[in-house]
Amino acid sequence: MIFLKNQFSRTRAQGIGLAVSATLLLGVPLAFAQTTAAPQAAAAAQPAAGAVIQGFSNDRLARIGPSMQEQVRTGMFAGAVTMVARNGVLVHSEAHGFLDAAKSKPMPKDALFRLASMTKPLVTVAAMMMVEQGKMGLNDPLTKWMPELKDLKVETATGDVPLNRPIWVQDVMRHTSGFVYAGGTKSPRIKKMYDDLNIEARETDITADEMLKNLGQIPLANQPGTVWEYSISVDVLGLLLERVAQKPLDAILNELLLGPLGMKDTTWWVQPDQLGRIAETLDSDPLKVEMLKSYRQTYNPLGKSYFKGGAGLVGTATDYLKFLQMMVNGGELDGKRYLSRKTVEFMLSQHTVGMGGSTIASTGPGYGFGLGFAVRLDEGMAWVPGSKGDAMWAGAWGTSFWIDPKEKLAAVMMAQGPSNRTHTRMLYKNLVYGALVK
Repeated sequence: MIFLKNQFSRTRAQGIGLAVSATLLLGVPLAFAQTTAAPQAAAAAQPAAGAVIQGFSNDRLARIGPSMQEQVRTGMFAGAVTMVARNGVLVHSEAHGFLDAAKSKPMPKDALFRLASMTKPLVTVAAMMMVEQGKMGLNDPLTKWMPELKDLKVETATGDVPLNRPIWVQDVMRHTSGFVYAGGTKSPRIKKMYDDLNIEARETDITADEMLKNLGQIPLANQPGTVWEYSISVDVLGLLLERVAQKPLDAILNELLLGPLGMKDTTWWVQPDQLGRIAETLDSDPLKVEMLKSYRQTYNPLGKSYFKGGAGLVGTATDYLKFLQMMVNGGELDGKRYLSRKTVEFMLSQHTVGMGGSTIASTGPGYGFGLGFAVRLDEGMAWVPGSKGDAMWAGAWGTSFWIDPKEKLAAVMMAQGPSNRTHTRMLYKNLVYGALVK
């Protein structure tokens, strides 16, 4: 991309609609934005009061900052970074509050956040890239590459029973595998086995091979393909990619997505000289101490513990917005195609028709699930505005995103306030859609 500086006069710039708070985005001169390019500010001039920027009211976008500062004041989180792009143009980019729990360091835009479950869409997209390459199919059984899982049974009230069908690759992309999270399952027996066999590496490391060997000893909570239950499915998907590609997951993701997209700050572990960039959770958050035991991201897990495809990444808002823009563009960014348009449409379709379970704890009502993303089923029913077919997910630490292909919109909020994450993700969506006027 060619970056152009001082391209327009104030009057001309306001006529085409300019990004606010983005004068030096990414540390490069400001640029024309292309719908197939990473989100960039359109020019350096400041929009006048009442200006409309790519369909967003500048005055209404200005509500985001004070609202985020109010969350800081009331102890929802120490700080946040928020970004919005429409038509490939960055219309909002702002840092709020503080980086540290002591509230002594202003939040920088390049702060590192524990992405937690926002790792899942990235790993699922990498998996679909491998499907497009013919390396695996959605209806392939996991046991084709994971013989450790060949003797799985399903727990029922009258005893463990055989599987009605194998767990497919598709099941671990959409959380219909029968696997669980220990903290969410209704089965005391399965929870105990997950904990005792260290399936989620909550407090101590476990290698990929050991994890799969142990997982093969635990019954499923549901028959495959019958119930949507949030689970370790994408962790298993990450291990599957390693078996298929014969490479560690960090190398796979770097080669397929992170490197080509320019997501230079998105990583599985933070180098010692970058630890000062990690956004902190307030000490008053009751989930902080226990959660930190599970997110040991200060050393390279290679050879010690498996890369958690469902929760392991750390990254920045700027990096993640590049990934989102690629999806909004139908699988392309900066002239490079990652997925076909039809594959993106397929991923963002409802894949849990007729199944039990609900995404409501993460999405609110009105959503089903595609491959790697929750998908809105209609404009109504939800707690916040949106479009039929918009897609979202979020992380346990307080990060969240959504894309709205109908509106050519991508938005991300990075914060580290786990106890208040549902409140803050819904608040942010209201603020963004409340500023979209054309």
